[in-house]
Amino acid sequence: MEVQNEKCVMVIDEELSLGLIANTAGIIGITLGRHRPETVGPDVLDKSGLAHLGVIEFPVPILRAGKEKLRAIRARLYEPEFSALLTVDFSDVAQSCKNYEEYIEKSAAVEEDELHYFGIGICGAKKLVNRLTGDLPLLR
Repeated sequence: MEVQNEKCVMVIDEELSLGLIANTAGIIGITLGRHRPETVGPDVLDKSGLAHLGVIEFPVPILRAGKEKLRAIRARLYEPEFSALLTVDFSDVAQSCKNYEEYIEKSAAVEEDELHYFGIGICGAKKLVNRLTGDLPLLR
């Protein structure tokens, strides 16, 4: 993997509360890291000689979008053109569950068009990621 040709972003529903935004970003980040461990750099030492675990080697902008824009981006991510991108979505169904078994059961009982996406993490070729998210503003 060539870091300069890769990009990861998170697109989060701009209407969520601060707590849900933080929760969504955390969950998406953990999942992205699990699927792209090579993006995490080596551990580092500070001047005192204390160790700090490595972090991702490039920035991960957190962008904002409304519900409909999030849904449109998620739909495009199912298209063949974007199939090489790593995509992590986090929805109201996932957020409402107390354990993973419940998430599996609830997901199997809901149609995709009924999901309210809280956020989407996208990682892969910079050109493709920019094609989907290049017009989105930062979440501030």
